[in-house]
Amino acid sequence: MDIKKHIEETNYQNYVKQSMPKSHLLKECVMAFIVGGLICVLGEALNDLGEMVFRLDEDGVNAFRSAVLIFLGALFTGIGIYDVLGRFAGAGSIVPITGFANSIVSPALEYKWEGYVLGVGAKLFTIAGPVLVYGISSSIIVGVIYYIIGVV
Repeated sequence: MDIKKHIEETNYQNYVKQSMPKSHLLKECVMAFIVGGLICVLGEALNDLGEMVFRLDEDGVNAFRSAVLIFLGALFTGIGIYDVLGRFAGAGSIVPITGFANSIVSPALEYKWEGYVLGVGAKLFTIAGPVLVYGISSSIIVGVIYYIIGVV
């Protein structure tokens, strides 16, 4: 290896180590756990609300809970609250269903200046699209395998 190249790489690695912000892994994990848990508590409260107040059956409760959480995730993204929550909670705000709503609304808001067709319509699924494609594709593959081996 060329000695000059080795020195440049070493200098660069030292620079990166000095410039990179220090990770607070324990704090970040605790915050993700708390915020993700609070989102799940909200989901359970919506379950109870759907069952006790609206007298919904199990399918109705599931649809109600999902719709409200998606709406709140989209609303909070639109008014800028979800970004603050995401910086504070990390994966705790991304993993639940509210994170899915955020991944749909964020690109739509970012590209709305390009118009509804080429901006919002074209960029709407830039983040969530691959998740949907691979999720749907893998569920089809698993379904076909189950059908072939007769597990169902």
